[in-house]
Amino acid sequence: MTIEVRVPQLPESVADATLVTWHKKPGDAVARDENLVDLETDKVVLEVPAPAAGVLKEIKLGNGTTVTSGQLLAVIEAGAVASAAAPAAAPALAAAKPDATAAKLSPAAKRVVEENKVDAAQVVGSGRDGRVSKSDVVNHLSGKDAAPAAKPAAASAGRAEQRVAMTRLRQRIAERMVQAQATQALLTSFNEVDLKAVMELRSRYKEEFEKRTGAKLGFMSFFVKACVEALKKFPAINASVDGSDIIYHEFYDIGVAVSTDRGLIVPIVRDADMQSFGDIEKSIANFASRARDGSITIEELAGGTFTITNGGTFGSLLSTPIVNAPQSAILGMHKIQDRPVAVDGAVVVRPMMYIALTYDHRIIDGREAVQFLVAVKQYLEEPARLVLSL
Repeated sequence: MTIEVRVPQLPESVADATLVTWHKKPGDAVARDENLVDLETDKVVLEVPAPAAGVLKEIKLGNGTTVTSGQLLAVIEAGAVASAAAPAAAPALAAAKPDATAAKLSPAAKRVVEENKVDAAQVVGSGRDGRVSKSDVVNHLSGKDAAPAAKPAAASAGRAEQRVAMTRLRQRIAERMVQAQATQALLTSFNEVDLKAVMELRSRYKEEFEKRTGAKLGFMSFFVKACVEALKKFPAINASVDGSDIIYHEFYDIGVAVSTDRGLIVPIVRDADMQSFGDIEKSIANFASRARDGSITIEELAGGTFTITNGGTFGSLLSTPIVNAPQSAILGMHKIQDRPVAVDGAVVVRPMMYIALTYDHRIIDGREAVQFLVAVKQYLEEPARLVLSL
């Protein structure tokens, strides 16, 4: 019996997807729920599992094709057995990989390596300590396929050029950034924060916190909590514009920007006001790991009432972040740097961070933006206020 493999129903916010990589070829045996093909949307990479065990009989669409919900991708002969001529060298190849290389593969990357018989040692990892993500393997495969065509005629002159198509995510980022600047009246206000108190708290309680919660105590939970309390005081900054209406959100879904090799994505910490510091840290760590492995879902990226982005991770001292529309404001964190400041009439050295709030001036006045930043500053410089909700 033949079974059709079709594009799954895409969310309403996603019109179409691009077929990125087939992990099987016609004649290969497939197991039920085994990933057959990756589809890239403008937000995430979706995996299409096999609906039944059998043999992949026919592939209808090739890599690079734009597809929509319900479109036919392939046909599986359910219950069939693959031809004996199929190569059986994959297990030996996998066994030959050194333990050190295997340890650097994420689970999703390991599966793609094994399915495509890739030498993992040849894949350049973009993660911490050279960890290889699924996207790294996909990019490696694409690079090998494109290598012959990418060699320019003038390479010997030292003025080479290479034309590379934007990924769908990069296209979407570009579109949203231009749209935000074209449709919103964006303005940025700045302040600075003395993080001495937060750093002392982290140093004093980080080991106990990790034992109790299973999460590392970072800076982001303090910033999320500080922003939530400040948003409660200035609801316009948690609002959005819909035509001629202003929608005031009475919940706090905080987007935390995560950088991946495919571009910047913003997973959402839902109901951040109801979550503990430990819950927030675990959510962010989980999002960051899965975003880089390509396993985060579209639902986890949808919505959000306010965003926090941390350029300090890359050494940025100051920036003007762009609002993540249809939100109306975004907070930019930056590098912590020891600087001399005046405290009670004396010059002391403190760990300082510049913070920036970019906001839509159509509904947020400068007074509100400045006062919001002052409130965030106060919560971070006196963390006890977060506990007491002052």
